[in-house]
Amino acid sequence: MSILSLVEDRPTPACVYNWRIYLLAGVASLTSCMIGYDSAFIGTTLSLPSFRSEFNFDSMSSSKQDLVSANIVSCYQAGAFFGALFAYGISPFWGRRIGLLIASLVFTLGAGLMLGANGERGLGLIYAGRVLAGLGVGAGSNFTPIYIAELSPPAIRGRLIGVYELGWQIGGLVGFWINYGVQTTLPENHKQWIIPFAIQLIPSGLLIIGALLIRESPRYLMIHGKREQGIKNLCWIRQLPADHIYMIEEIGAIDQATEELASTVGIGFWKPIKAAFTTRKYQIRLFIGAMLFVWQNGSGINAINYYSPTVFKSIGVTGTNSALLTTGLFGCVKTAVTIVWILYLIDHVGRRNLLIYGALGGSVCMWIIGAYIKIAQPTKNPTSHLNGGGIAAIFFFYLWTTFYTPTWNGTPWVLNSEMFDQNMRSFAQACAAASNWLWNFLISRFTPQMFDTMDYGVYFFFASLMLLSIVFVFFLVPETKGIPLENMDMLFELKPFKAHSTVLKRLREDEEQFREAAKGVQVEKSSPSVHVEDAEVGQAVYL
Repeated sequence: MSILSLVEDRPTPACVYNWRIYLLAGVASLTSCMIGYDSAFIGTTLSLPSFRSEFNFDSMSSSKQDLVSANIVSCYQAGAFFGALFAYGISPFWGRRIGLLIASLVFTLGAGLMLGANGERGLGLIYAGRVLAGLGVGAGSNFTPIYIAELSPPAIRGRLIGVYELGWQIGGLVGFWINYGVQTTLPENHKQWIIPFAIQLIPSGLLIIGALLIRESPRYLMIHGKREQGIKNLCWIRQLPADHIYMIEEIGAIDQATEELASTVGIGFWKPIKAAFTTRKYQIRLFIGAMLFVWQNGSGINAINYYSPTVFKSIGVTGTNSALLTTGLFGCVKTAVTIVWILYLIDHVGRRNLLIYGALGGSVCMWIIGAYIKIAQPTKNPTSHLNGGGIAAIFFFYLWTTFYTPTWNGTPWVLNSEMFDQNMRSFAQACAAASNWLWNFLISRFTPQMFDTMDYGVYFFFASLMLLSIVFVFFLVPETKGIPLENMDMLFELKPFKAHSTVLKRLREDEEQFREAAKGVQVEKSSPSVHVEDAEVGQAVYL
């Protein structure tokens, strides 16, 4: 079996897996490039001597420096928290495409404001710009995963949403290395630290252009009464005519799901909110979605992303250049394993297994790193070169990266984008993204203080949380790979241990019945709307 082979819920024409679907996912994922770049560049930029000199860090006490750094980093996450929630006010009325455009415009405004900061004006413009940029990426983190999920065929849904995670890692890779580049090639002046801030405008500018050109989600259009345009967009994306049997099934399933949702939860702004807090099945899924980001941030990833020089210093890496180089290699490892995750792991190994195995391996690595720091105390016994124990600690740090990145880094986003009904998806994603940014904020705000007071205990703390996440996933999170979006209710009605195989079996049985019923039926050529309305057999359970 090739690593690119697909596990399908039903026979699918090869043309469905075409360049258009990947292009749309790639354009939407420019949002995550903006997020990934910020998570990587800001901490290393704050460690540049030119930045610290211009804003008089050396005149501050150690605790004051930690406070200022934490405030600069965390006000971005605070903005993102509110941006994720505000995005729900945009999505039901203007859709995913316009939402992405608004998010990119707000981010660009914030990034532009940051460029006006200097030693004379102080840090005020950086604070204000980072709050605005956070609002933009928070909104984008709501729109992008659900936009991609609504476009995707089930067999490659995980891979396509994984493009969102790949964008995050590519942005992070650039962010980690840009500071190494300016540190080693430019003199210590204003230009040296302002360049990393200016690079933020590149992905946001590209997203503005892309959002003007991409097509709206067919599912969004159909559920909001624009059925003809939704079918047209879906046919363009799938590269199939509306009278193809695959399209009959997919359009019929969307129509049936829309009718059911309109008669149960209801369509609009307030009805999904009411259902979310009064219907048990949605309450459970909202809890699962929010907790996935608790465990994700509890792995320690954002402490490492935003304060990588501090992390490597705790292991014994000394010198700005050495810390930046080590951080850049960290970005390379993350990007490489993310590609493996997209191409094979997410749609073959599945979401549930990845979370369990990733947490187990990552926890072991964290315990070992913490034990080394406790015994060797490298910050109290500095050396010009890493000893054998320090090299081993760096090895286990990169090993932790290979366990965490293809498991917990992107998988929670995949799960949250696919486990809710169409009219619940926007609100649920807003809650999940807000949960991510809330815990992201707390970690980024207090990481410097944690390292000052807990020392090696920081690693033991994250290792313990990773172990607890295994219990959570095992008992509460079912496998969703290959399950059509319209059949998630069926999946969550069963126990997580056997839900996936049971639902796939039912779907294949229904597929066989549908194919038998469709034999010998001559489908007349007509308009998409007439054809689908007549094709009652198209009211199948398939996405």
